[in-house]
Amino acid sequence: MILLQLFWTFFKIGAFTFGGGYAMLPMVQQEVVRHGWMTMKELVDFIAVSESTPGPFAVNVSTYVGTRTAGLAGAFAATGGVILPSFVIILLVAKAYERFRKSRVVAGAMSGLRPAVVGLIGASALQIGQEVFFPDGLRLPALKSTVTAPSFAVSLAIFLLALFLMQRKKVSPILIIVISLLAGLAAGYTGLLG
Repeated sequence: MILLQLFWTFFKIGAFTFGGGYAMLPMVQQEVVRHGWMTMKELVDFIAVSESTPGPFAVNVSTYVGTRTAGLAGAFAATGGVILPSFVIILLVAKAYERFRKSRVVAGAMSGLRPAVVGLIGASALQIGQEVFFPDGLRLPALKSTVTAPSFAVSLAIFLLALFLMQRKKVSPILIIVISLLAGLAAGYTGLLG
């Protein structure tokens, strides 16, 4: 039963996500946390790990959740579920693309999907940002202790450094991941992260 549940959950995520891994984050968050397969904190931690490992986010997260939930069979069920819709859709699109490429209806659909994908990515960024920067919520007493905590300052500094390096210096994302990893390790080793 759990294998079918994993397959179906990730099949839905794969079938209704347009725009890649980041656009699927809201659905992944909702489904994985709702089923109790991971907590939000565990998911945020895994997203950080997933982004620093090779492979597409969808495959990484589905494989990890499947393995954690039901072992190797769970990994195959979840990964198969998330890959199957894209595989079928891309076969159909490739077959029909030349015929419908210049269609106003197709162009209209794509122009409607683009802002929705950006909105989904933005919503995920806000949710993950809240979990990273304000894990105790945005209530005033918790907010004061969070903002004054050294871990908040370290997280904010790493975030701002990554943002600066990406936007101003056009540094490779791989280098930013390595720099952020080293900064986080140094902060953890020195006790700044709690």
